[in-house]
Amino acid sequence: MSAKTRSTALLRTKRRRVTAAAMATCAAAGLTFAAASPSFGDPQPSWARSTATPIKHVVVIFQENVSFDHYFGTYPNAANTDGTPFYAHGDTPGVNGLLGGGGLLTANPNSANPQRLGTDMILTCDQDHDYTPEQKAFNGGLMNKFVENTDTESCAAPDKGKPGLVMDYYDGNVVTGLWNYAQNYALSDNSYDTVFGPSTPGAINLVAGQTHGGYAVDPKTGAKVSDSYVVAQPDANGVGTVINDPDPAYDDCGNASNRLAMTGKNIGDLLNEKNVTWGWFEGGFKPTAPAAAGKPAVCGSSHVNVGGATVGDYSAHHQPFEYYQSTSNPHHLPPTSVANIGKSDQANHQYDITDFGAALQNGNLPAVSFLKAAKYQDGHAGYSDPIDEQKFLADTINALQKSPDWKSTAVIIAYDDSDGWYDHVMPPIVNTSTGADDALNGAGVCGGGKAPLGGYADRCGYGPRLPLLVVSPYAKQDYVDHSVTDQSSVLRFIEDNWKTGRVGDSSFDALAGSLNGMFDFDHRRDGKVLLNPATGAVVKH
Repeated sequence: MSAKTRSTALLRTKRRRVTAAAMATCAAAGLTFAAASPSFGDPQPSWARSTATPIKHVVVIFQENVSFDHYFGTYPNAANTDGTPFYAHGDTPGVNGLLGGGGLLTANPNSANPQRLGTDMILTCDQDHDYTPEQKAFNGGLMNKFVENTDTESCAAPDKGKPGLVMDYYDGNVVTGLWNYAQNYALSDNSYDTVFGPSTPGAINLVAGQTHGGYAVDPKTGAKVSDSYVVAQPDANGVGTVINDPDPAYDDCGNASNRLAMTGKNIGDLLNEKNVTWGWFEGGFKPTAPAAAGKPAVCGSSHVNVGGATVGDYSAHHQPFEYYQSTSNPHHLPPTSVANIGKSDQANHQYDITDFGAALQNGNLPAVSFLKAAKYQDGHAGYSDPIDEQKFLADTINALQKSPDWKSTAVIIAYDDSDGWYDHVMPPIVNTSTGADDALNGAGVCGGGKAPLGGYADRCGYGPRLPLLVVSPYAKQDYVDHSVTDQSSVLRFIEDNWKTGRVGDSSFDALAGSLNGMFDFDHRRDGKVLLNPATGAVVKH
């Protein structure tokens, strides 16, 4: 060893001793501090060392019942006649929307033209979004039978209806927050519901990409029963495909009707195998009365929406992990501590939405988080609305941007189904089905040519076009992605980032397009875009 090398080594040793002494003094005084960056040898959880991208935290905000045209049909042009003013950047890219030619606003092939919904139509009727009516509305790709098949023009107050309501859309004066996120981050105009149909298939495709493999059970006895609403096309063992909205078999707060139990794996199982922290966080999951003495837990919390209607917070059929015994928390047990949120304990990764806030505030953000708002804020027509939804989105994303974890976080805003709202784009049919419930290309037919994946019926898709946004320091700015993706693309991004492998059994994740085009992983932006939750306007860049 040279004299210079010995001198350098002695200096490093002296510095380590001084640093250790200083830390000991601080500890004795009850002080703590955070290092500017981890030093070599600092312990890190395995997922932090092994992600395929710089993203260490994925937060999926999974909202309800919106087609792309319903929220983004005229993006980036707003009427500015009411609501919050919106003016796009001068170089904002266009989308495949209602303004692109063909007279979609004035000479639409449907029996009614789309009309703008203003601040006087915040609360609207829920449209028909079942598996078969949506296929009929698409009419083999002509996209011209929405009024006849999915339109709902009247409903109970305070929700409003009007002739041809299913065709109508909001613009940036109402869904201001989402348009501002699109201005500053990445928006897709070519992303789809994995299959046709309502909430439960969408939620299951998000976490498993596979709606086949379910069977009906009696909620009191747990015995397998026959129920065509719970599963379609059951085999000799009663196993079929879910196309409706049955409640989960493993959930005290479900309804009294027959329930759905799913077989196979989901992303929670794959993340557990890799020891990756994760959780599903839903409004109203915390019971108002815990399970006791053989009685199930009760989920009775509620909120008042913008129209003054009281809405129960929890929806069991919006909670996909409760359909699988391996990832369920039937009695809605709380986590044993904030420190254990995301880990395996009695909560089994299923939490109330307030647990997400507690984890974030305590520096314990799981690697993968799925967020489902309380019903009044989830955007579902018939009980929620764009204004209540906007408050949830902005409050959540503002909190994330203010956290130390923001620099390595990606928020994905996605939707479970279209609610039947009009969208003018015919999706690519990547998986066919020929069952009694299919009707896209005629009675009993949805698509043609190739046999269905795995031979499983009633999984025809892709279904309707849905909004998809990525909000992240690594998201491309003011960018519109035209790559074909679907709900299971979110699943695939998580699988690829944490190298879990695929779900298998002909899951759609094997076909899913990549979300990577919405990111620029080589450049991280340091700025933050904070929104006013009440108006959706930008308050800070």
